[in-house]
Amino acid sequence: MQSKTVVDLYPKIEILINEPLSKYTHTLTGGPADILAFPKSIKECQEMLAYANEQSLPVTVVGNASNLIVKDGGIRGLTMILTKMNRISSHENEVVADAGAALIDVTKAAQAHSLTHLEFAAGIPGSVGGAVFMNAGAYGGEIANVVSGAEVLTPDNHIIHLNHQELDFGYRHCSVQENQQIIISATFSLEVGIADKIQKRMDHLNALRASKQPLELPSCGSVFKRPTGYFAGKLIHDAGLQGFQIGGAQVSMKHAGFIVNVDGATATDYLNVIAHVQKTVYDKFGVHLETEVRIIGEDPKSN
Repeated sequence: MQSKTVVDLYPKIEILINEPLSKYTHTLTGGPADILAFPKSIKECQEMLAYANEQSLPVTVVGNASNLIVKDGGIRGLTMILTKMNRISSHENEVVADAGAALIDVTKAAQAHSLTHLEFAAGIPGSVGGAVFMNAGAYGGEIANVVSGAEVLTPDNHIIHLNHQELDFGYRHCSVQENQQIIISATFSLEVGIADKIQKRMDHLNALRASKQPLELPSCGSVFKRPTGYFAGKLIHDAGLQGFQIGGAQVSMKHAGFIVNVDGATATDYLNVIAHVQKTVYDKFGVHLETEVRIIGEDPKSN
């Protein structure tokens, strides 16, 4: 008798086998996930984590796959995309959002309740979990300034609360990165403001973003961290790299800090462009550009 597959074991959870992650990443690149699950609740998340632990499978969690490159070899074990866990609620000066909620939707909810200080995130395309994980920021603001705590799932499948101090935020960093925890929700502590002013600020920042960033093309967002004393985009521009292209991946002509998919790029194309940019900038200016984008998965097998 054939043993039950993961799909048979959890019929209420959407589970896909050997699914190309290029269908979900903002770069439209990435190899297959062995098992790709879309849990709709914490309980389903725990069921999938229990299965992975029983089978000794590695676990990878993906949010909105916006500031992410999945290598062309794909991801082994269990991958979970949490975008179906997307509830948002508010009470007094707090907004609580599931990890899979779009950060943009959280900014809209805050504005609708006249809550301010989240305007900087109005155009950030990531999920709440990804934004907390990476301490996402833009236009002088960052998640560390507005998140007071998060609920996380530990590797041994327990739900715990981490307060602001325990999240240990740094530049594009929080403690969850080292601890293999899964963010399941976050609490945003804001202040009462004026709804019209909040909306005007959001509109202004979104217009600024649209004028400066290549939003019309697939990309992984800002590729490099800001080096101390420099701007990554300016270094890349000054190195004459705008328009540099390998395969279908190109350093954006609109903003040098972005790499865009102009013609059926692969993740390998992206990684090769990143390596060339890093080498050229270091050779010309002696500055090492660290990647901000999260790079996961395995290299493709050579024939």
